[in-house]
Amino acid sequence: MALQVALIQPQIPPNTGNIARLCAATDVALHLIEPLGYSLEDTDLRRAGLDYWGDVDLWRHSDWFAFRDAMDRSRCLYFSARAERSFWDAPYGANSCLVFGNETEGMPERILEKHPDRSFTIPMPGPVRSLNLATAVGIVLYEALRQTTRARLCR
Repeated sequence: MALQVALIQPQIPPNTGNIARLCAATDVALHLIEPLGYSLEDTDLRRAGLDYWGDVDLWRHSDWFAFRDAMDRSRCLYFSARAERSFWDAPYGANSCLVFGNETEGMPERILEKHPDRSFTIPMPGPVRSLNLATAVGIVLYEALRQTTRARLCR
């Protein structure tokens, strides 16, 4: 099994399109947990993903519970601006699933409360409250790849 990315109820089509392109570039599966804030046929979503949609290992889950039933919870690491520990300290494994909340509400509080030992943040010493979702996924995904499969990326 390999690294995977999951988005909980994403709202902004270009963010998901950019994340899909990132997943295609890194050969990482993308899980979209519904409801989505857009259609998968959305023009902005398709444009941001360019012509790489055929290269994305895309999984759709009807809701959080369907995702949870499909994914071994021990594989999940949760990322939120409200978590306390740095993403640099996350216990990345070659089969980790990197889970992100959506752009408007972030990671659901119930997940952070239930999994404080598996919740991490990207440190932001400046006045910004949060990063763009696609930027946050890119930062975390490349750190996870660096720690787990660096040799694979250096071809």
